[in-house]
Amino acid sequence: MNKCLNWFALLTRSNFEQTVYTSITGKNIDAFLPRTRKKSKRKDRKLMIEVPLFPGYLFVRSTREPAAQLTILKTTGAVRLLGNTQGPLPIPDFQIKSLQLMTNANMDLITGSSILLQKGDPVMILEGPMAGVRGEFTRHKGRGRVIIKIDLLGQYAGVEMDGENVEKIPDFLS
Repeated sequence: MNKCLNWFALLTRSNFEQTVYTSITGKNIDAFLPRTRKKSKRKDRKLMIEVPLFPGYLFVRSTREPAAQLTILKTTGAVRLLGNTQGPLPIPDFQIKSLQLMTNANMDLITGSSILLQKGDPVMILEGPMAGVRGEFTRHKGRGRVIIKIDLLGQYAGVEMDGENVEKIPDFLS
């Protein structure tokens, strides 16, 4: 039996990151939910709010044993551990340590901007009626607008939206 602990990326239901984090830590499982501060988009407020650095994801520390992973996946709001056909893929400790140092530095972190997107990049829509939908960046349209290609039941649809509502999915999560 392999008792070695590894970090894994856990996909959550949209806007369930905090709920899943609280439940998992309540089960005495190490978890890490990196956050950053962002200006609230509500028109009536100018507050800085804390939001997940990677919307829809958090990191959990577990063994590769199916029973340990099942305990994680039975958490309300947990969807799946990211991996391939052989199972969940561990994330190197140094990457998690780097994220922890960055988020503990009390500095505002800037995550991927739509300006840095290149054709074919995997993206997730962050806000609006399509929040949580994954797609592929197609092109910049101008004035902060972007075109995203979304696969819908084998057919592709192009969606135009504000570039601020789209974020590249990090390579280790896609």
